[in-house]
Amino acid sequence: MEAIGIDEIKKSYPDEWILLGNPEINRYQQKILSGVVLYHSRDKKEVCYLGRPLTKDYEKTAMFFNRVTPRKKRGYMASIYSAVRNDVRV
Repeated sequence: MEAIGIDEIKKSYPDEWILLGNPEINRYQQKILSGVVLYHSRDKKEVCYLGRPLTKDYEKTAMFFNRVTPRKKRGYMASIYSAVRNDVRV
């Protein structure tokens, strides 16, 4: 299998956990530049357990989550704002 650049990996597997074999890492910025995709899934445990046997032929491995969709914001800031606005002690 061939190493793939990180941009192509991110386009191919949005919002998934990705297990890479022999990743090329920029040591100064601690960023992954490329690697061989061994396994990918939305479930982290699945990647850990089912991807583990695939790592035996590789010296190094890396796993990361490729977040594409933004996280939903929680509503706690709105409740703090309304408490301050209504002069309620929190």
